[in-house]
Amino acid sequence: MTEILEILQQPGAVVIDVRSEEEFAQGHLADSINVALDRLTDNLPQLHAMQNIIVCCASGVRSQKASLFLKQNGINCFNGGSWLDIVVLKN
Repeated sequence: MTEILEILQQPGAVVIDVRSEEEFAQGHLADSINVALDRLTDNLPQLHAMQNIIVCCASGVRSQKASLFLKQNGINCFNGGSWLDIVVLKN
């Protein structure tokens, strides 16, 4: 998690929450962006333009899948696991 904290402190760092819109609406990390796992393909052009991407979800399962998918599509990113863990790191 130390690596995630270092990335969060870099300029332009962005947290992509891959949970559903409904889950995201129930609570999320401030300034995070919601792109549900099943919508990543539709958002690849926008994601290619971003740097210092951290993906998160509820438990880390979907963020792991998202991280692998994004890396396979040439996007450097990091699996942040649960969004709640990132909230703790930031505070």
